[in-house]
Amino acid sequence: MTPPALQLAPRPDEKLTALERLEVLCDPGSIHLLRTAVRSTGMGERAVAGDGVLTASARVDGRPIFCFAQDPSFIGGSLGAAHADSIVAVMRAAGRARVPLIGFVQSAGARLQEGTAALGGYGRIFREHVALSGVIPQISIICGACAGGGSYAPALTDFIVMTESAAMFLTGPAIVKEVTGEDVDATGLGGPKVHGRNGVVHMTAPTEVDAALLARDILDHLPQHSGAAVQRWPSVDPPGRAPDSILPAQDRQVYDVRDVAKSLVDGGRILEVQPKFAKNVVCAMARLDGRAIGIVANQPRYLGGVLDASSAQKASRFIRTCNIFGLPLLVLVDTPGFLPGVKQEEQGVIRHGAKLVYAFAEAQVPKVTVMLRKAYGGAFIAMNSKDLGADLVLAWPGAQLGVMGPKQAVGITQRRAIAAADDPDATRDRLADEYTRDHLDVSSAAAGGFVDEVIAPHETRARLIAAYAGFEGHHRTQQPTGNVPL
Repeated sequence: MTPPALQLAPRPDEKLTALERLEVLCDPGSIHLLRTAVRSTGMGERAVAGDGVLTASARVDGRPIFCFAQDPSFIGGSLGAAHADSIVAVMRAAGRARVPLIGFVQSAGARLQEGTAALGGYGRIFREHVALSGVIPQISIICGACAGGGSYAPALTDFIVMTESAAMFLTGPAIVKEVTGEDVDATGLGGPKVHGRNGVVHMTAPTEVDAALLARDILDHLPQHSGAAVQRWPSVDPPGRAPDSILPAQDRQVYDVRDVAKSLVDGGRILEVQPKFAKNVVCAMARLDGRAIGIVANQPRYLGGVLDASSAQKASRFIRTCNIFGLPLLVLVDTPGFLPGVKQEEQGVIRHGAKLVYAFAEAQVPKVTVMLRKAYGGAFIAMNSKDLGADLVLAWPGAQLGVMGPKQAVGITQRRAIAAADDPDATRDRLADEYTRDHLDVSSAAAGGFVDEVIAPHETRARLIAAYAGFEGHHRTQQPTGNVPL
């Protein structure tokens, strides 16, 4: 059946019903509910029709999707065998139809009354998420407390949107206190601030209505399935500042790389992914000349734009997502290198940095790099260099590219001359200037073919539009694999 469209007024302090959640997500009148009569065989007289979950086929902006919403009013949205079977059925339908899957998740976890049958249900759901990974877009919307498998399942999807009143954790506060003695509430244990900082959640929203609208926005940048094209929209000029005015005059002054991105893309609008996690790199979706693209950019505003274990991990997962769903990549580079130190080595910066290199090298979507100000050492290579596989490398005048920064370089190569000088600081500065001119200036990189063209910043948007248009018929020879969590 198709329920009537609901006229929903904003209710920031109230929870929506499962049906209302689907209604704010989907086009009015498009929902067709499925398996509404299913009941649990393990709940006896307490069993209810639907077993605490609504599943449906529907449309978003006219596009077919499948969706589900767990109903916390029935045993906290806990998962039993019949409940799991309904979710698995709608997941399989989405896979057969090759259309996106969106789920509203609010669950106390495996239903205690059904024991191992409930655990088996989660196993089936996990397996289906993995089977669909890299095939269709999967988006999870976390609306309330999610425990155990209720948090694991969303982590297997491509994007997680979380409301400000929601929480996710493998083990709830009561058990945490009993086992470890830690006294913490649900928000402190697994609220949006916690998971925003650790990268579990991709985006947060104030209310469930906002979360549903955000999921629609994410979907607008994605195709129906990994082999399909993303819908193209009319081109819109970016408003506001020209890119020429954004970079500071002094090399050591910081700026927000998001301002650069906004000066290039349609309408000046980016949809940032994991904005609170590893803030020294920015990952975002946007449109350029109507095309959906993915942006990876060093962020000088945080840690000077240096790469580290967390930022490499964040960027590599996003790059793989873009590659799977056919989004061309725009890489904005301004980084002094990888962050050195004992802590980074202990955190496995080599392993996580290798993920970034692997992701760029593996990606077969069109990849364009713009060198904004500097790129040194391994970070020069890792940020989609020409030899790593960039299709086009542009650079702004004044960019510095090389093995390391000038003062560090002469501190090694000219250490004796500097130590013997009457004024070591002045000598080091003079030698650093000479090193910059001879080895780091962008003209040297262009002469060697490591940069395809040095362009004025205000030319960048036009050059990018032309580049992506030139790659219009680009064919990926290798089918992307699943979107494994990194």
